[in-house]
Amino acid sequence: MNAPLRRVTIVVVVLFALLFINLNWVQFAQNDFYENNAYNNRVTIAEYSRPRGSILAGGKTLADSVPAEGDDVYKYQRQYPLNEPFAHLTGYQSLIYGDGGLESVYNGILSGSDPRLFVDRLSEMFTGTQVSGGNVLLTIDPDLQVAAWDAIRGLKDGQVGAAVVVDPRTGQILAQVSTPSFDPNPLASQVPGESQAAWDSYTGEDSGNPMLDRSTGEVYPPGSTMKIVVAAAALAAGMTPDTKIPSGNEYKAPNAGTTITNAADQCPEQELTLQEALTRSCNTSFARLCVEELGADAVARMAESFGFGDRFTTPLGVAASSYGDLSDPAYLAQACIGQHDVRTTVMQNALVSAAIANGGTMMSPQLIEKIQAPDQTTLELGPEDKYGDVVSGSIAADLRKMMESVVESGTGTGGSARVDGYTVGGKTGTAQRGTDDQGVDLPEHGWFTGYGFDSNGEPAVAVSVFLSSAGNGGSNAATQIAGDLMRMVLQ
Repeated sequence: MNAPLRRVTIVVVVLFALLFINLNWVQFAQNDFYENNAYNNRVTIAEYSRPRGSILAGGKTLADSVPAEGDDVYKYQRQYPLNEPFAHLTGYQSLIYGDGGLESVYNGILSGSDPRLFVDRLSEMFTGTQVSGGNVLLTIDPDLQVAAWDAIRGLKDGQVGAAVVVDPRTGQILAQVSTPSFDPNPLASQVPGESQAAWDSYTGEDSGNPMLDRSTGEVYPPGSTMKIVVAAAALAAGMTPDTKIPSGNEYKAPNAGTTITNAADQCPEQELTLQEALTRSCNTSFARLCVEELGADAVARMAESFGFGDRFTTPLGVAASSYGDLSDPAYLAQACIGQHDVRTTVMQNALVSAAIANGGTMMSPQLIEKIQAPDQTTLELGPEDKYGDVVSGSIAADLRKMMESVVESGTGTGGSARVDGYTVGGKTGTAQRGTDDQGVDLPEHGWFTGYGFDSNGEPAVAVSVFLSSAGNGGSNAATQIAGDLMRMVLQ
């Protein structure tokens, strides 16, 4: 081969090599970029050309697809028959605003693009029969979900709050509600302007942020429910429910600017047993216990053991709870009664009670029962994962004895959670929120977390109820709601 022909050959080979490399770069390395590019609507048109699979719970449809009216391009749209109580779980599918919630997490299954549904797509090509996407089945009990929603909404107009109910043995979530909520149906609408109007009303400055899931996406001061973690730390340090700890109606920690008191004159004695201090919810006892006996490291270790600092996945995300800065005795004293920087999710508080009911073993929270192919064959079961042994069996047994005293004892603060004929334990909480610009105390948050055993003596339910800015009586209202939800599961 002469020199000019050799040079031309080399150039041609190099050009073909570059073309081959670029083709593979576009097809594989840049696939996600082009597929999700806003200017590429072929994927969107294809996604809306077939019905998506359904999101189901307890035999009820939470989300499915219906033919779009008067649209030849986008043939289907989503509908959410039970809308608001389930909206933070299902999420939404919108042509303008994309997907949220489980619609986003399981888009591959619901749209039919998941690799496990390849045979269904291949069959469609040969038979011409349109196949829908797969289905997502939840562990949610729809009746329990609606009952939790109605209970919080029924307290007063605009009541903000959340509730989580789980099975302690499996971590399966039986109910998870957040108020306020939103109707996802207008977001899925293909009527011009309807989706935008709904989005604006949900995200506007005065909207109240209804799309925020307050059960998992926000953290709040837990008030006296934090005393469960402190009591666990005390037991781990060698104390028993009968160990005497300092009490009294006032306590000022070193370096503190404020004096810690109790809600009423319920702890005047100089000493109380650890169990009686939890039963009466004595702030002074737990603040002194942390500062004078336990120290910051013991409290921090126990909080971390219960999952503080971790982000759970259900598969929806759960914000991490935190115990804050414990470096100063004044901070530590406040943290041990659930104030200062301590912040927890409603889910976290439910998991604490679930672990104690389950003998000290915490199961990871799980929302998925199973994933189905379009023909309803099971592709995947929801995982049943152990988070860890957060306390020993003996410590869990001591904590149950103390938490059951909170509910059953005449001096306990959780009597409203009793379920006749069943063993129930729990802890109330009232979280202060400081003052407004005029120096007036803001209404406190109300809490309850607890568990119930069924007639066979098995831990059947754990619950956490949070009522934002509920004011005086808020913790009792939360306790009443929690008792009603546990009764629905147990009876």
